[in-house]
Amino acid sequence: MSNSSSISHFLLLALADTRQLQLLHFCLLLGISLAALLGNGLIISAVACGHHLHTPMFFFLLNLALSDLGSICTTVPKAMHNSLWDTRNISYKGCAGQLFFLLFFMGAEYYLLTLMCYDRYVSICKPLHYGTLLGSRACAHMAAAAWAGAFLNALLLTANTFSLPLCHGNILGQFFCEIPQILKLSCSKSYLREFGLIAITASLSFCCFVFIVFSYVQLFRAVLRIPSEQGRHKAFSTCLPHLAVVSLFLSTAMFAYLKPPFVSSLSLDLALSVLYSVVPPALNPLIYSLRNQELKAAVRRLMTGCFQRH
Repeated sequence: MSNSSSISHFLLLALADTRQLQLLHFCLLLGISLAALLGNGLIISAVACGHHLHTPMFFFLLNLALSDLGSICTTVPKAMHNSLWDTRNISYKGCAGQLFFLLFFMGAEYYLLTLMCYDRYVSICKPLHYGTLLGSRACAHMAAAAWAGAFLNALLLTANTFSLPLCHGNILGQFFCEIPQILKLSCSKSYLREFGLIAITASLSFCCFVFIVFSYVQLFRAVLRIPSEQGRHKAFSTCLPHLAVVSLFLSTAMFAYLKPPFVSSLSLDLALSVLYSVVPPALNPLIYSLRNQELKAAVRRLMTGCFQRH
């Protein structure tokens, strides 16, 4: 029997058993991470440099791109390193840091998606009050609250998770550090504090989910009352990218954590974890840029200017 003070490292789940598959996974993760870095980097640069994009919608999109970059940089580099060098090790402090930053960036992303939903709701359902409800000061305060709330939540959950005594080995059934896998190693019978914090986090997440659903019900009702087909199409085109991103983020995360035990398997759990932690940061910039003409034009101008300077 060992406790957490004697554990110097954890063993993560290997993505593949054979060397060829390990190198293939390394190449796939490298391609996904480069796509995420390029896409989110272009969005951040386009919004920061394009003065006509200094609106609440693009301000929240810039923050979302930052959270996507942070999220994929938390899990993918270590997974790439382990695949390339055929290792599974992650240090105790490295695991704690990875868990904290993953909770921080994914929490911030969820809160920012909720704020973006509020932005769409106000722009379509209360357009006359848009400037009042979503002024620059109000947007800055809301974004700061999202980041601060995610930081506090991540700090409390990480500190409480790693304060539990661990005596069931050091092997994690995931390619990155996450709370359910660490709790499986705990020999403590008193999970009240940990589950209390998780319950608070789940309640807050559920409130955000209810708010998103309610906002979209009201939003679609308002859009369907628009008399002109062109007006309805324009309103839908501003909402669909956000709805697609929210659906991708929530559906994969909810199925990964709320699926019944009898459908669980190692390969399925691994595929789901990749879907909710690795794929969205790479797909989100593509989803937003496909439907948003202003953003596409700004990115095109940015890239044209870079090419001309070189």
